[in-house]
Amino acid sequence: MYGLTEAFRSAYLPPEEIDDRPGSVGKALPNVELMIVREDGSRCAPGEPGELVHRGSLVAMGYWNDPERTAQRFRQAPGQLAGIPIPELAVWSGDQMRMDADGYLYFESRRDEMIKTSGYRVSPQEVEEIVFASGLVAEAVALGVAHPELGQAIILLAHPAKEDIDAAALLALCRKEMPTYMVPELIELNRDLPRNPNGKIDRAQLSAQYKAHFSGDDRQATGLASNATKGH
Repeated sequence: MYGLTEAFRSAYLPPEEIDDRPGSVGKALPNVELMIVREDGSRCAPGEPGELVHRGSLVAMGYWNDPERTAQRFRQAPGQLAGIPIPELAVWSGDQMRMDADGYLYFESRRDEMIKTSGYRVSPQEVEEIVFASGLVAEAVALGVAHPELGQAIILLAHPAKEDIDAAALLALCRKEMPTYMVPELIELNRDLPRNPNGKIDRAQLSAQYKAHFSGDDRQATGLASNATKGH
């Protein structure tokens, strides 16, 4: 099942669909409408990534004693007529997803984690999944870091699966398996990735740690592979 704190539960994947729809978080529960929308609120086409919006009776009224956050996340549901006196509120999840023609959802990334590099939008999870599928890493995290020419550059931090795996091998894999704009600008081997209180890799801490990496001249260190030779 897939759910939001702001809307209890949103979607479920019927057991008989598990083998036919790998990676899907399911379809809308009864009495729930799930929409994938563009930034202007218009509906995305099947397979087109956008933000998940949940409307229906399971949506909360807002955050307790937090009107500012409530106004950001709980907004008018898409597609309502302009000027109606009491518009229905929906929860704009911040999750980037795509929906197939049968209404099944596939998670892409959090909206605030999307990387914009060289004019392209890149999901960090997509980068991580390609590297992880190679069997070369035990864990990996991709970050978008400010870059003077690219807008954002991709940094890949990876815990190698074996001692003899180096950053150059991972860079070669990325160049082979990814389009040029998705190849990390820098790869660092890290066997001790920081964790948040939930036990997940702490993206916020890593983003803060590397946010100024491309603003100075100190860009070389042991265990790093640079992709500076790629064309843009």
